[in-house]
Amino acid sequence: MRSQGLRVLLVMGLALVAAYVNVAAAAEAAKPLGAGLVLQDQAPLRGAARDSAPLQANLWRGEALEIRGERLDHYQVWDYRRERGGWLRKSQLYRLPSDANELLATLRLVRLQQGAEALGLGLAAAYVQSASREQLNGAGGTEALDALGTLAERMADRANLGNKNSETQTAAQLDVAARYGLRFVSFNLPDGRVQLCYDGDAFRRVLSMPAPAEAQARAALALTRPDCADPAALPSDKEKLDAWRAEVLSHVEVQDLAPHWKNRVLMRRAAVQASLAFARREVAASTVAAQQSLADFASLQAADLAEDDQPTWNDTAMRVNAMRWAASPRLASREFGKLLMNLSVTPDGEQCLSLIEGNPAKPLLRRCSFGQVWLASASLNREGTAIAIAAQPLEGWRELWVLRKGREGWSLQVLPPAAATPGLGYVEFAGWVPGGKQVLVSREARAEGRYARRTFELLSLDTLATERQAGEPQLLGAFQRWQDPAWKRESLALR
Repeated sequence: MRSQGLRVLLVMGLALVAAYVNVAAAAEAAKPLGAGLVLQDQAPLRGAARDSAPLQANLWRGEALEIRGERLDHYQVWDYRRERGGWLRKSQLYRLPSDANELLATLRLVRLQQGAEALGLGLAAAYVQSASREQLNGAGGTEALDALGTLAERMADRANLGNKNSETQTAAQLDVAARYGLRFVSFNLPDGRVQLCYDGDAFRRVLSMPAPAEAQARAALALTRPDCADPAALPSDKEKLDAWRAEVLSHVEVQDLAPHWKNRVLMRRAAVQASLAFARREVAASTVAAQQSLADFASLQAADLAEDDQPTWNDTAMRVNAMRWAASPRLASREFGKLLMNLSVTPDGEQCLSLIEGNPAKPLLRRCSFGQVWLASASLNREGTAIAIAAQPLEGWRELWVLRKGREGWSLQVLPPAAATPGLGYVEFAGWVPGGKQVLVSREARAEGRYARRTFELLSLDTLATERQAGEPQLLGAFQRWQDPAWKRESLALR
């Protein structure tokens, strides 16, 4: 049954490979010589075995043709898709061998070549068609499906680059992939771009087979890509998707992986669990997800990070750090001497923070948010004139609420991770400077397509303007003397 399922994956595309089609004798006097795959883009199909013959069509790399004859340095071929025959130079066509192992060996080589994805898809299709049941259910079948998914994913990534000079080539390659039964999905992004993604069918099949650890990791990472989730999905649908992503990643045995692959799986697990921690309104479930996210991130080995994984490492750290207060006890109130901070939830789901001194009916200040307000993060300065508290309006985006006591009473000002459209990032309290005039913060963000590196800053409490900043905390004297011990112990900004 499993082998039949594997064959179904590419059966429509493989109808084009004429080596495996019995041609009626009435349609063709001579028996076909096999099948071949076009080796280069815009290969000319001509009406005769000479370069001066009329052009019948331009063929694209990876297209499958039936070979019906040969003359000098040309093959006579038949294109089932265009229902047209012609002649093609032998140097522009790879004649498919009948041995499945030889096909697999060629696929291994082509898989490594950037830009040859369509040709690799044709080789993978030919292998699935010609391999025996035992080969399909064994290591060869797993390798072919792994290659198929990897090549399709690379093809979609190339299309997303939006290179106008190669639009025609990209469209032709996607058309070739579609003929082999591969499907792609697209999403409209908020900035107007279109995100194209492979639907992952081959990777799902890899995960259902006894595949090597690296192949399983590659499949799980491909199926759980955050950029291939519909940005317009409802929160409930996104939560279900994240739960499914977490389940897929949980089946990867990280102890069997090479260090850099282990890091990649752990980073994805940490990011997915952080997303679940924000989405789940049930306190116990959210806390467990946040704790698992922190545990996965703590298991990462920075020394084993590949250079290409550095942006992912930064993004994961920001997402997990933004959510780390979810792993702490959920508090409904905090007392700071005569001051009382209450957190309540309105019927429509808003969390409202109230600052009270004496009469609960007349709070000194009240602020509501549809996001998460982390009361456990609240910190009062020594002078009793300022309070810092973490608030998270969106997943992966944590702001700092600064409450200040002035001549006219208490006021609240919001400090965002960056002066940009919310994306991914955090800004967090790092310590009070004695005197009641300054506060220490750390921040990091990726917003509007740009990465704002980690900074450690000394801010004025009056204006929240940055007075001094550095890329490392030890470069600022205020951080060396007044950084908060709890922040130093728990924050991922010091990773």
